[in-house]
Amino acid sequence: MKIAVLIKEVPDTGEDRLLNLETGLADRAATEVVLDEISERTLEVALKHADANPDTEITVLTMGPGSAQATLRKGLAMGASSAVHISDEELLGADLVLTAEVLAAALRRGNYDLILTGNMSTDGSAGVLPVMLAELLDLPAATSLSSVEISDGTISGSRELEGASTKVSAPLPAIASIAEALPDARFPNFKGIMAAKKKPIETLSLADLGVEPLPADTARSIMVSVAQRPARTAGTVVTDDGEAGNALAEFLIKNNLA
Repeated sequence: MKIAVLIKEVPDTGEDRLLNLETGLADRAATEVVLDEISERTLEVALKHADANPDTEITVLTMGPGSAQATLRKGLAMGASSAVHISDEELLGADLVLTAEVLAAALRRGNYDLILTGNMSTDGSAGVLPVMLAELLDLPAATSLSSVEISDGTISGSRELEGASTKVSAPLPAIASIAEALPDARFPNFKGIMAAKKKPIETLSLADLGVEPLPADTARSIMVSVAQRPARTAGTVVTDDGEAGNALAEFLIKNNLA
């Protein structure tokens, strides 16, 4: 079985994330970038299947700048067989439409039996890319799975809803997204890290994929104003001298919080 796992490099969630005040884009140089945690959990689903089925071939695929090579190497160190890196200056600030078209073009080349991805990335949190890819690739989608079972011709699992759960299944080939309820990923060991240095990473551009960048005048959501977050100021202290209730009520009314 051939499995493609979509992974993403994101700003470290343990640090303050910043926007570039001139472009409105995330300032990725301001913080350390890491492999998204949901990407690690997604790769773990594929690796567990490969543990029980040695003929499984896993490819990690990402779209990002040159620094994303490090996240691909981590995926290879964890146990993936090969990697695909889509990198092109024309993709800077790409919206979801272009991102989906580019990823779909790359995935078509691999003829995969199963495409796995997280339900949403830590930085964008859009949550729509899996179904966009399913539409572009004309594949069934099993989304937001909190448990996964992969058989010869089917992927199935459960999707947790508010106060209930539902069983989901799809025939292969298919695309599936997983939720954070699945277990943490394994850590790369020394053997895996050394082996990753010899595993292939294919680098592709928009020209290689036959995808045109969106014209500059294409309608899209844009950031129209960006400002630095103001520094915190000392709060208002209400001393309980018997009139604290009235003072608190006045404060809430004055600040339109009541």
